[in-house]
Amino acid sequence: MNDQSRDGASGRVGQVKEVTSLANPIIKDIKALSQKKARDESRSFIAEGLKLVIDALDLGWTIRTLIYAKTAKEKPAVQQAAARAVARGALVLEVSEKVLVSLTRRDNPQSVVGVFEQRFLPLAACRPKLEETYVALDRVRDPGNLGTIIRTADAAGAAGVILVGETTDPYALETVRATMGSVFAVPVARATAAEFVAWHRATRAQVVATHLAGAKDYREIDYRGHPVVLLMGNEQAGLPDDLAADADALARIPQAGRADSLNLAIATGLMLFEARRHLLTLERRR
Repeated sequence: MNDQSRDGASGRVGQVKEVTSLANPIIKDIKALSQKKARDESRSFIAEGLKLVIDALDLGWTIRTLIYAKTAKEKPAVQQAAARAVARGALVLEVSEKVLVSLTRRDNPQSVVGVFEQRFLPLAACRPKLEETYVALDRVRDPGNLGTIIRTADAAGAAGVILVGETTDPYALETVRATMGSVFAVPVARATAAEFVAWHRATRAQVVATHLAGAKDYREIDYRGHPVVLLMGNEQAGLPDDLAADADALARIPQAGRADSLNLAIATGLMLFEARRHLLTLERRR
């Protein structure tokens, strides 16, 4: 591993570490972030792609390491992002393609990878305001579902996502990929079921839960005039009785076919865009 000086006046970063060996200890530490234990201990995670790295930097996320391929096609943009990372105290690595493949576990990896500090919003900091919408997910297990829901929440203009109980890791590589960068735009909070119930009673937001016992069509609920929390149950078990009993309304999405349920991400998307339909219409008119 060699340090290389670069000319800052030409837009290049001041110092880059060149890495070609898979045995490099820094590379080993980054590879370890594929495991939840390592992510939890370091409070770090991996995000792939130049656009995601730039978006994260624009939104003020703390970057710890920026890795880019020697063969990166977007070299000027990569160098600019690297300069921004160095200015924030991050380490910058220029690596071979085999090193990048080992980090992302993909045959055709993105040319840029960032290691960022995790960011969880304290539940107490979630103070739902008029016309804001939150999504609360009870024990969501599938990384793809969680990532898609975070992306959908971003698209619908939701204020945040609350993870209730033991859930899949929002900073797992598969989850971050599924968010398509929305992980940097949507606040994520965590809570136990008891903490969520206490928070609901303190905030007085309207909790609308999807449930097989729901007596009301989700399209007939009035989502206007108050903060709304959409409470979605576990993929297999649905909502437990205590959370269902705490909801202000139990909603059901009508179905006509033989399927007995919807994919969690699809159901959450339907609920989100219905709950915010009046707001999205107003925004389009402006």
